[in-house]
Amino acid sequence: MNPVSAPWCKVCGITTVQDALAMCEAGADALGLNFFPSSARYLDADSAAKVSEKMNNAFPDVQRVGLFVDASAERVRQVLATVELDMLQFHGDESPVYCEQFEKPYIKALGVNEETDFPAFEADFATAWALLLDTHDPQMKGGTGRRFDWTLWPADSTTRLVLAGGLNAQNVGAAVLQTRPFGVDVAGGVETERKGVKDHAKAKAFIENAKQLEM
Repeated sequence: MNPVSAPWCKVCGITTVQDALAMCEAGADALGLNFFPSSARYLDADSAAKVSEKMNNAFPDVQRVGLFVDASAERVRQVLATVELDMLQFHGDESPVYCEQFEKPYIKALGVNEETDFPAFEADFATAWALLLDTHDPQMKGGTGRRFDWTLWPADSTTRLVLAGGLNAQNVGAAVLQTRPFGVDVAGGVETERKGVKDHAKAKAFIENAKQLEM
């Protein structure tokens, strides 16, 4: 159980400067920029660079996280040459060696189901800044909007664990109380009817409900 007073909160799938600044104002600790071309929340590098710059100018303490899914190393380096990022997040079948080569703190995502061998995954990615546990879906690679069975949460882990998958303002409080994560990650749960467009009121409520819980 992580001895923290309130979870780290990351809002993923940011597509506009307006949404980025609103999420920062709402109290987000990190924002995710999605560089997976198949995602409805995809952001091209030039647009992401503008978002990153505005964030850094107004909220320099908020971490900028670049999300990739089985991208070539060359592609990741191209993005890093254009977009200032504090951290990388990998949602595919990337190896530890692959994740480490960019010399940036990284988050590795794991799709959780009853067959997940968490100790092995934790050992393989011991160099990760954090591990993100999401709903297992081999096609979508995260961003499903569905929660997994929280009873599968590895409560005895000493690794930074981030909970994702189907979270929203209504259930994040219960999720934090049950799993005691280092952090929580949300995308669809704080959006309007359009993927990639954030609902600022939902985001504010989500962050407040997550952070008001003393662990």
